[in-house]
Amino acid sequence: MVNSNFSLESQIINLKKSKNALILAHYYQTEDIQDIADFIGDSLDLAKKAAATNADIILFCGVKFMAEVAKILNPSKKVLVPDLQAGCSLEESCQPQEFAKFCQSNADNIVISYINCSAEIKALSDIIVTSSNAEKIIKSVPLDKEVIFAPDRNLGNYLIKQTGRNMKLWNGSCIVHEQFSLKSLIKLKERYPEALVIAHPECPENLLDLADFIGSTSKLLNFVKEQTPKDFIVLTESGIIHQMKKVSSDSNFYVVPAIKEDISCVHCSSCPHMKLNNMEKIYNVLVNEHQEITMPEQLLIKAEQPLKQMLQLS
Repeated sequence: MVNSNFSLESQIINLKKSKNALILAHYYQTEDIQDIADFIGDSLDLAKKAAATNADIILFCGVKFMAEVAKILNPSKKVLVPDLQAGCSLEESCQPQEFAKFCQSNADNIVISYINCSAEIKALSDIIVTSSNAEKIIKSVPLDKEVIFAPDRNLGNYLIKQTGRNMKLWNGSCIVHEQFSLKSLIKLKERYPEALVIAHPECPENLLDLADFIGSTSKLLNFVKEQTPKDFIVLTESGIIHQMKKVSSDSNFYVVPAIKEDISCVHCSSCPHMKLNNMEKIYNVLVNEHQEITMPEQLLIKAEQPLKQMLQLS
């Protein structure tokens, strides 16, 4: 039970110190979780931090596949999550049995999978990529090799345009980036004609065509930091705006509403999986050390190789 005499934040800080725990948080977490974390980043940043930490416990505030990456890269550590139900629509869209068949139909290929997938999909892959390093890694693949890219078709299409590689794409997408409304984006551009449109490459192509800058969450944040204060129209999960306001406090940020069943929804830019985590769950996990990420050793070993390839090529 939470001690009512102390703030939840103070109790979490005391617990992580006493247990030598590291709290990692993705940019899409709620503001209070971002503020309590030891390190905030995108998937690539967090993977590197998880691999290098000397902490006894890694408490991963994101979604389950991210915590799996931490366990795979640092298997001796206890990796905990606030909510084991925090999944990912991209992960759900790509199931191992179907993906194995998809890969087998193209025998001589390089299988490159976006990090937003399960450990089982990683074990079927040659290289894992993030939105930060995907372009660089795909360009490093020999031209005589056919590339299979999974699971995000929007990111895949964007990378085809950037690299010139004719990749075979798995048909998956992110529920947040897929639901952004082109109509709402155009209206915001008309209302704020001087605003820069910044977009994550998981967005559909018709939205990316209107973007002034396209990049991973960390690249979007750096882009905002490098600009003089201005208006930004943001095409990614709204959690990143908390950090954007910190690096450019005099700027204005506008979230593009999504269209769900023909109703404009400003909250649809928030990932329902990411937002399953909260401060009380973090406290309970640190107290009880439950919600641990585990997997068979054989799976862990197989999934480690493509992740190590990613880190080496990054």
